[in-house]
Amino acid sequence: MTSTGIRLHAPAPGWAIAADVVVVGSGVAGLTAALRCEAAGLRTVVVTKARLDDGSTRWAQGGIAAALGEGDTPEQHLDDTLVAGAGLCDEEAVRILVTEGPDAVRRLIATGAHFDESTEGGLALTREGGHHRRRIAHAGGDATGAEISRALVEAVRARGVRTVENALVLDLLTDADGRTAGVTLHVMGEGQHDGVGAVHAPAVVLATGGMGQVFSATTNPAVSTGDGVALALRAGAEVSDLEFVQFHPTVLFLGPDAEGQQPLVSEAVRGEGAHLVDADGVRFMRGRHELAELAPRDIVAKGIMRRMQEQAAEHMYLDARHFGAEMWENRFPTILAACRAHGIDPVTEPIPVAPAAHYASGGVRTDASGRTTVPGLYACGEVACTGVHGANRLASNSLLEGLVYAERIAADIATAHAEGTLHARVPAALPHREQPEHPLLPPESRLTIQRIMTEGAGVLRSAESLTRAADRLHHLHAEAREALHEHGKTSEPGVDTWEATNLLCVARVLVAAAARREETRGCHWREDRADRDDTTWRRHIVVRLNPDRTLAVHTTDTPEFPPTTPTPQPTQRPQEQ
Repeated sequence: MTSTGIRLHAPAPGWAIAADVVVVGSGVAGLTAALRCEAAGLRTVVVTKARLDDGSTRWAQGGIAAALGEGDTPEQHLDDTLVAGAGLCDEEAVRILVTEGPDAVRRLIATGAHFDESTEGGLALTREGGHHRRRIAHAGGDATGAEISRALVEAVRARGVRTVENALVLDLLTDADGRTAGVTLHVMGEGQHDGVGAVHAPAVVLATGGMGQVFSATTNPAVSTGDGVALALRAGAEVSDLEFVQFHPTVLFLGPDAEGQQPLVSEAVRGEGAHLVDADGVRFMRGRHELAELAPRDIVAKGIMRRMQEQAAEHMYLDARHFGAEMWENRFPTILAACRAHGIDPVTEPIPVAPAAHYASGGVRTDASGRTTVPGLYACGEVACTGVHGANRLASNSLLEGLVYAERIAADIATAHAEGTLHARVPAALPHREQPEHPLLPPESRLTIQRIMTEGAGVLRSAESLTRAADRLHHLHAEAREALHEHGKTSEPGVDTWEATNLLCVARVLVAAAARREETRGCHWREDRADRDDTTWRRHIVVRLNPDRTLAVHTTDTPEFPPTTPTPQPTQRPQEQ
């Protein structure tokens, strides 16, 4: 696989750091990878877009799933994951997750994470949608992510791992052989350096999190703009299954025009017995699935949307008044506070909820060691597509995936270093062009992209809505290229224009994949193709970016992913978006 040659327009790097490995991102996946690499004696640098604890991990409420309870087994966890994944999970990837997961959680506890305990002294485990057993370990009631983030950040600081905060990574550096040689990045004034610089390293681990900000309403923080996926595409990497965006069923409804990050009402609330009801108090999930409110997320989200359509309603309700004040205050203090901050008291009234963009099950395609199709480039966590989640992530598998696959990446890099196949490659200085080849979008394009995606590629999709979205995204793309090529103008380099450009890149890929998959499967819901079609579509959709910025979109021949080891690629017919 060769690089596309496409880079974000940015000033030339003015400073550089040398390392053995650079980890991009500071959530559970990134910090775990960094700690394991540092423990193996590798010079490790962590680059993160905000502060160390500002990523998506800290917002995870429900917990981390693993077969830790009495009578539970990895095989049962495997079965639940495969069912949720709707026929597209890589079974071997899931088996790795569920068998290595329990010990990975124990190592996390040894690192300093404190989970809630039962009255008997063991871990207090709860249940969430799609799980047939209580296997969700949680902390602080509903503050699991915050506790995991705290423990990992403290460990990183205690061990002296070098960090660069407030830094947006721009592009991958490669050597003359096309191997990874580091990254360029821009530090936003509060870190160790100012302006654009570089970290030279033969191994790069992308752990940049999700892309929820591509939609108007999301549970993701403002930093989740798909930067890792966009960087990987420009570097020539393959991405897969980007059409499978999970919309969390129960997000606090703040009004039809609400935009940006929305408060999540954890699935654990339903796990403890809350009911989904309509305005008349009817439990509409009964009879739709054997697990009712605890069905897999795609089924619950569809159930809510169908009821909203039937009743011409803007939202449904989550009723947990029967919990009482004490349980709300002790088990779900974070959610209680968020609801009350918006004028809703769950102790005395049902919570208005509606689905919102939550988690990308697809991403940069990797193998079981986290290796992408670009030599030396790894990915883990939400930015990656390991094959674990298939068409729909099982609740609370994401934190576990970040742990398990980050450890596997660190082991692979350490082995390569010990065998002498990992060595510093300092690339030649990148040419700085007065006329950049890749135009940057103006900052206001961000809102435009979000509205296009919400209207055309949200919970409900169709050929018509996706075509309309693709046309509007193409117009934005063409408009920016025309301004550059005909007038020599592009938006000024900066965080807001880089983020908008990254969002357009991932939006185009998502829409192209969603249009190609002419069926309903998992969290991909086509109104015009309501049935699941295993004969034709039990396959993966893989996308690459061509040097001319068109998309090469193809479908795998079988449900199995091809190897990530670089091989000659067949010529793909470009698909202009």
